[in-house]
Amino acid sequence: MDNDFFIHLCGWVASIGLILGYLPQAVQTIRTRNTDGISLPGFIMMAVGCFAFVVQGLLIENYYLMLTNLITFTCSVIIFVIKMQNDCKKR
Repeated sequence: MDNDFFIHLCGWVASIGLILGYLPQAVQTIRTRNTDGISLPGFIMMAVGCFAFVVQGLLIENYYLMLTNLITFTCSVIIFVIKMQNDCKKR
């Protein structure tokens, strides 16, 4: 098996796995608006990490890394906003 093919295959598998692992939580949160079990500090840290990987992906021209983390960063921001709205309503 060609080394470049294996590298690209790993990139695609990682991207699809991360997106499919993260997207259902975002979809469920958007549909139900239920954020009771979501840790705000945890989502902030995941968003920061995803954003840092987006920047790294751009800098090293690794588009798997950049695109995957851009999608997960967007999901994190959406969940964060819904979580903040819910927490403000409870006060």
